[in-house]
Amino acid sequence: MYFLYLIVAILAAILLVVAGITVAKLVAPRSFNPQKGEPYECGIPTHGRSWVQFKVGYYLFAILFLMFDIETVFLFPWAVVAAEVGTYALVSVSFFLFILILGLAYAWKKGALEWK
Repeated sequence: MYFLYLIVAILAAILLVVAGITVAKLVAPRSFNPQKGEPYECGIPTHGRSWVQFKVGYYLFAILFLMFDIETVFLFPWAVVAAEVGTYALVSVSFFLFILILGLAYAWKKGALEWK
């Protein structure tokens, strides 16, 4: 019986997506202009190739930033309710911080924090 509910939900999802795309294609205004296909950056026409490779260090630095940004997002609510939860909250957040410190130490050891 639950399998039937799953099939109905999947079919309803597919139907709604197809209906949305179809209505958008029929109702949306169309304007064909070759300038829309050109790369655009800050209003300045591009010179040369638009596809440029970036150093992997930029991506590693961004991932590390996100890791510690997420740490802040998780620590703030914990700090608000830490007194109510008690010792379990302290142990849990200590484990969480330990894992993040291990990640930082690994990145530091690999040289991901150095601009070369």
